Order: sequence, then structure tokens, then C-alpha cells
Amino acid sequence: MKLKSKNRAIIFLITSAFFFALMNAFVRLSGDLPTFQKMFFRNLIAAGIALIILLKNKTSFKPYNVKNLPFLLLRTLFGLLGVFCNFYAVDHLLLSDASILNKMSPFFVVIFSFLILKEKPSFIQILAVAGAFFGALFVIKPSFQNTDLLPALIGFFGGACAGVAYTFVRKCTLCGEHSAYVVFFFSSASTLITLPLFIVNYEPMSLYQLVMLLLAGVSAAGGQFMITLAYKNAPSKEISVYDFSQLIFSAGLGFVLFSQVPDLYSVIGYVIIILMAVLSFLYNNKLLWFKNK
Repeated sequence: MKLKSKNRAIIFLITSAFFFALMNAFVRLSGDLPTFQKMFFRNLIAAGIALIILLKNKTSFKPYNVKNLPFLLLRTLFGLLGVFCNFYAVDHLLLSDASILNKMSPFFVVIFSFLILKEKPSFIQILAVAGAFFGALFVIKPSFQNTDLLPALIGFFGGACAGVAYTFVRKCTLCGEHSAYVVFFFSSASTLITLPLFIVNYEPMSLYQLVMLLLAGVSAAGGQFMITLAYKNAPSKEISVYDFSQLIFSAGLGFVLFSQVPDLYSVIGYVIIILMAVLSFLYNNKLLWFKNK
């Protein structure tokens, strides 16, 4: 039986969350290497896989429409900033903390979908965004005593950048761009941008570190393809709640691989943010009695 477009999008998004959780784990396992070095390998592998798919499908290496080029460039710019912030957070925070801050992106998608795509948010969505920001405070724990404050703020900013990037992903696919081309453009452009920084900051790697970075790149490619397909098949506001499954995957990997256990404040933040995501999701699917008439 053929799956509905929305159901396919949900499956794609959960699969994407799993791949990105794996990516973060491999990045952490690669050890103390410069962030740009990790980013280079992540994007290089993703670009290579996207290239193979383009060649196999005989997809054009040019944009479907030259008018989409600004959207592709903006997706690349904000996507690259989001990756840098996420990798920095992953190296300095618990995997679950870094993941939940990065997963603020769906709430930022609601904001930027209104600004960019003119998809007007409902009152409940606005309330959910405000509630999620409040929950993020429990994870960030803003105080001078918190030695992880800077990485947490950087992780939060990365979530905002990812939200902008994913909004432009949907904009590109709605304008006719092939999902594989969107991934290829972002990955190849990001590789070229990070190459000089990779060379300048290069540090020798062991075979183990190289393998971890290669696996991170493969995982990133899988995550990019899946999330691009997800937002192609359904509006972000209808499926974004499923992106929070990454927190479950990351918490499990963090515990098993690094013996990481989040503190009470972080857990409270997780619960608030996820509840806001569920609230928004239920409203969008007309399951709440206070649905606007």
C-alpha cells in the first residue's frame, strides 16, 4: 500500500534524526580535532555521495531555475553556520544537551517560514515557540557560574541557523529543485568554503580518528537526504515534532558511549521543549479542542 505524503515525511524525518544523532556521536568520538577539520570531512563525504546519486539519476548539475540560486546560497550560508555551532556544542556539552539545542530549529522554522514562505503561524504555534524558548533556558542555564554557558549559547544559535537553513530547503524544493541537488550544492559549497580553514588549522589524525570522521560524513549525508525528502513531502509545521526523536537517540548514544547523564535542569528543559513541540503538532493535526474555528 502506497504511503501518504505526510507519512513518508514522518518516516524520513525520524530516519534523519537517527543519522544526525550518529553523526554527533562520531564527531565526539573523533576526539580533539579542529572544528573546521571535522566539518570538512562531514561535507566532503556528503558531497561525494550526493554526486554519485546525481550521476546515477542523470540529474542536472545546474539549478532547476536560476532564480533559486539565492535560496541555495542562503541555505548553504546558514547551514554551514548551523553545522559549526552544532559541532562546537557537541564537543563541549552532553550529546543530549547539544541535540536539544540544535532541535530548537523546528521552532525557528515556524518563525522563518512566516518571514520567508509567508506560512502564517497560529496562536498555539506562537505559544509553543515561546514555551520552547523558556525550556531552552533550563538547558542553557544562563549564569556566570555555568562554565558551559558559551557552548550552550553557541548551540542555541546553531539551532536558529538550522531553522533558517531548513526553511530555505523547503523553499528550494517547492521551487522545483531536486532534493539530491540541494544536498549536493550545500555539501560541495561547504567543502570549498571550509577547505582553506581545514588546511590552515590541520592537525595530524590517527586512523581511528579518520574512520570516525568518515563515518560522521556518511551519517551526515544520510541525515541531509532524509530531512530534505521530509520537508519536500510535507510542511515543516506538520511534521517537525518527529525531529525530536534525535534527543532519544542522542541520550542513548551519550549514555552508552560516554556515560553521560543530563542534570535535572536539562531534563526539565527537555520535557518543556518536547511538550511544546507536541502541543504544536496536535494543534496542527486538529486534535485539540481549542482549535481555532
